[in-house]
Amino acid sequence: MSESRSVDRAQLDTHRVRAAFDRASAGYDQAAALQARVRDELTERLALFKLSPRVALDLGTGTGGGAQALARAYRRASVLALDNSAGMLREARRRSGFFRRFTRILADAGALPLVGASVDLVFSNLMLQWCNDLAGPLAEVRRVLTPGGLFTFSTFGPDTLKELRAAWARVDDDSHVNRFLDMHDVGDALTRAGFAEPVLDVERVVLTYPDTTALMRDLKAIGAHNATSARPRGLTGRTRMENMRAAYEPFRRAARLPASFEIIYACAWGEGAQRTLATVSAGEARIPVDSIRRRI
Repeated sequence: MSESRSVDRAQLDTHRVRAAFDRASAGYDQAAALQARVRDELTERLALFKLSPRVALDLGTGTGGGAQALARAYRRASVLALDNSAGMLREARRRSGFFRRFTRILADAGALPLVGASVDLVFSNLMLQWCNDLAGPLAEVRRVLTPGGLFTFSTFGPDTLKELRAAWARVDDDSHVNRFLDMHDVGDALTRAGFAEPVLDVERVVLTYPDTTALMRDLKAIGAHNATSARPRGLTGRTRMENMRAAYEPFRRAARLPASFEIIYACAWGEGAQRTLATVSAGEARIPVDSIRRRI
């Protein structure tokens, strides 16, 4: 298979992505325990910087958890919560109160409706993996970031859902799991976009499930459907689904099925910044998914 053909197969159907998040918005917080955990880690890392942003942007805010955290941390800042899902932004409204107010904006990451050099801090939690090409969103973040402003984000790496991908690969040649960029590719993209002193590190988390039905239910509940252009059309037949479940079983340990997530954390500065941050040591944790499931 040619490289161009491989890239085409990995392209995301952005309309399908948006529709999936719209449908998942009402129950998203109940299922998105990992996303909340990563958001909290990303927020805690901001404490390493002595920031006093006038304007802070939560890019891909979802139900507004990041915007709420920014409003709490930077009480004098004007906080913007941007997402391309109207359903998610409707849910985000309940997080915006008198003492943690933020402005909701419906827009795409690749076309930010903001003037240049107007944002001091851009925060983005597990959103960039839903973009087909990082170049557009990164160029937009670079454009709106003030000189010396900070861009901090998380995204998924290529080992995410590796067990599910391997199980499906035993069944057919179709695309069943989205592809994710390697940390080095993300770092290169930041450099090409003109960011200064990018720093990246990786954390590996393994959630565990009683069976593949529970895993698939969680992925559906957070809107994480297979959205690749090469995905199978129509319903997956019972035989193929049973074959996938059988192929997943060899991964079982201690009566639980693992689902791996590779989380890339990154930060970089706008033009003119003269700052550095030491990397944070990567780690791995095995966590029963029902032990971290909670209402946010």
